[in-house]
Amino acid sequence: MKVGCIGLGDIAQKAYLPVLGALPGVELHVQTRTPATLARVADGLHLPADRRHADLDALLAQDLDAAFVHAPTTTHPDIVTRLLTAGVPTYVDKPLAYQLADSERLVRLAEERNVSLAVGFNRRYAPGYTQCADHPRELILMQKNRIGLPEEPRAMILDDFIHIVDTLRFLVPGPVDDVTVRARVQDGLLHHLVLQLSGDGFTALGVMNRLSGSVEEILEVSGQDTKRQVVNLAEVVDHKGQPTLRRRGDWVPVARQRGIEQAVLAFLDGVRAGKVLSARDALATHELCERVVRAVAERSAAA
Repeated sequence: MKVGCIGLGDIAQKAYLPVLGALPGVELHVQTRTPATLARVADGLHLPADRRHADLDALLAQDLDAAFVHAPTTTHPDIVTRLLTAGVPTYVDKPLAYQLADSERLVRLAEERNVSLAVGFNRRYAPGYTQCADHPRELILMQKNRIGLPEEPRAMILDDFIHIVDTLRFLVPGPVDDVTVRARVQDGLLHHLVLQLSGDGFTALGVMNRLSGSVEEILEVSGQDTKRQVVNLAEVVDHKGQPTLRRRGDWVPVARQRGIEQAVLAFLDGVRAGKVLSARDALATHELCERVVRAVAERSAAA
């Protein structure tokens, strides 16, 4: 199975290439326009010269069975368009694009071409979070905080807050009938953001503070007088009277802990089986993110 990896930046090197490079039956090809990075990464993976590509044309000439896109978000629309047009099943880092119209166009193109398109929402596969899907979820609270990192709203929401949006969508136990957004924007930069989704019998809150004094990610689901808490995707604490703690095993790879290995395998297994994977549900997350962007803009303009 010939698999291409486009873009060899931090996320590709830390998370995806260690998984792809170790999979049996995968002939890995890598592509970046930066010669020094191409040489260094390919050398680390012990890839021969014919699996190293300096441009997308050369990579597409390999008759790929699948491709992973880890290039900057601004390049996603052009790269994904070319892959889908060539009939290559494509997995792309979130977001599909910064603009909703581009994301919608890519999903339509995949459907018109009958080609798989998947978006890398790895938290749906993270073991701690999948365990929360089996827990009562009358109240859901997710925090994803940073130190000294206020940012332009659209970039922050589509690059980072989108994880919260998608995780809440994944975990809510029923249809959402109310969406509320609160935010603090100062000098054009988004400091903190709160999203509330509610429906019949449940409330879900997503919180991001870019000036929190701590780098942390905490998910809590509770209901029926019990609570499950996941801290930094590594520790699971169950609360029902006396808390019980389960930690990530010492030898569990980070890519597996964060759901990346499972997401990669699910995508490639689907491609091997001849399934056409749809990005329609991922598009719904992008649509909700766009709603958040607009709400933040309206609040900023009214301030």
